[in-house]
Amino acid sequence: MYFDKNKRSIGIIGAMAEEIDAVKSKLSDAQTVRISGTDYVYGQLHGVNVVAAMSGIGKVNSAICAEAMILNFTPDCIVNIGVGGALHSDLAIGSAAVADKVVQHDMDLTPLGFEAGFLPGIDRVYIQCDSKCAELLEKAAKNSDIPCRRGIIASGDAFINDSASKKRIAEQFGAIVCEMEGGSIGHVCAVNGVPFAVLRTISDNGDENSDSDFTNSLEASANAALRIMNGFLELYSQE
Repeated sequence: MYFDKNKRSIGIIGAMAEEIDAVKSKLSDAQTVRISGTDYVYGQLHGVNVVAAMSGIGKVNSAICAEAMILNFTPDCIVNIGVGGALHSDLAIGSAAVADKVVQHDMDLTPLGFEAGFLPGIDRVYIQCDSKCAELLEKAAKNSDIPCRRGIIASGDAFINDSASKKRIAEQFGAIVCEMEGGSIGHVCAVNGVPFAVLRTISDNGDENSDSDFTNSLEASANAALRIMNGFLELYSQE
């Protein structure tokens, strides 16, 4: 499908239009194919083949999107971008976080004797992100003057907006950010043997004010993610 099959390819998934439409608009030689109700826009950016898609919110939507992207476009790496809630005091609204590992904080088989977050089938709690892509994302954030922290990003099918849940996820999993897609995309990529990375810019603090903070900061936080992603692709093309 790509214009130049000799170039490396990156898949980019965002849950919402605010997180992914700007990426789609920057692609040259862009074409669109619809698969399972999702539009996949593919073209080039900074000399890299890119396919971008809006998955919809939540773990199932993002998993469907990632699997279809892998099977139809065979990207060398998938990057999940978007906004998230801060679980660490060093992360302010507008700053960024890059995942070293992802975990699904709402996966709970503890009554059966498994560790919280354990994923049967791949038999682990944490899924390791691609270290090179994580390094490039962190570098791109710093080049854009956006404060950035590396750590564990936790996913679950819930918008976290209470301090008790925030504290539990941070303490139980050592997570610095909560969101709703990275863990499931990582799960799909792990099953398929595809490297992946997760970038989140902070839209809220996961507390009782997170709903209003999210609404007020979504556009600015999504724009920050776009700046980082653009810088990442520039760096990736030079590797």
